[in-house]
Amino acid sequence: MRALILVDIQNDFLPGGALAVPRGDRVIVPANRLQARCDLCCATQDWHPEGHGSFASSHPGRRPGESLELAGLPQILWPDHCVQGSRGAALAALLDTRRVEAIFRKGTDPRVDSYSGFFDNAERKATGLADFLRGRGADELVVVGLATDYCVKATALDARRLGFASVAVVEEACAAVELRPGDAAAALAELRVAGVRVLSSSELLG
Repeated sequence: MRALILVDIQNDFLPGGALAVPRGDRVIVPANRLQARCDLCCATQDWHPEGHGSFASSHPGRRPGESLELAGLPQILWPDHCVQGSRGAALAALLDTRRVEAIFRKGTDPRVDSYSGFFDNAERKATGLADFLRGRGADELVVVGLATDYCVKATALDARRLGFASVAVVEEACAAVELRPGDAAAALAELRVAGVRVLSSSELLG
């Protein structure tokens, strides 16, 4: 069974959002198109409490893009984004959610960030996504969304580590933050080394 994971396609990551991914809105059309060719669709949603530890505003004198340690791990500080219940945290209006069977919220613990759709960054808590996919018999995963160099990458890498038989990332259905030039290319290279297929939608569907 082929399952599509829509990663964090939320208002705050789109142009005009609090943490806008450059050209982040370009992922929506291919993500919608892919849904019809997958047996199962689910989504992840960044869902931070106010004052989350990954927010620069939670650390006086710090700015977005700076780094510190959070939960014993290196942490990039971000603008406040995807705050629970806010418009910015909502899934994009143009994203077709009619076939989305479940939404898995992450980043809910203020003490640790969560890039992967499966676990927080310290792996203190699972979201339930792996159990859901296994319970439905999904063995082929397709990962799309935002952002290539953070949450898409982490989700796809964890899927491989968790033993799913096939994991693919559809390149044109993802967009990258690119705090540093080349971050997107480096993320895709890391995925390939880990055994994740990096494909175009035509390659996947063909």
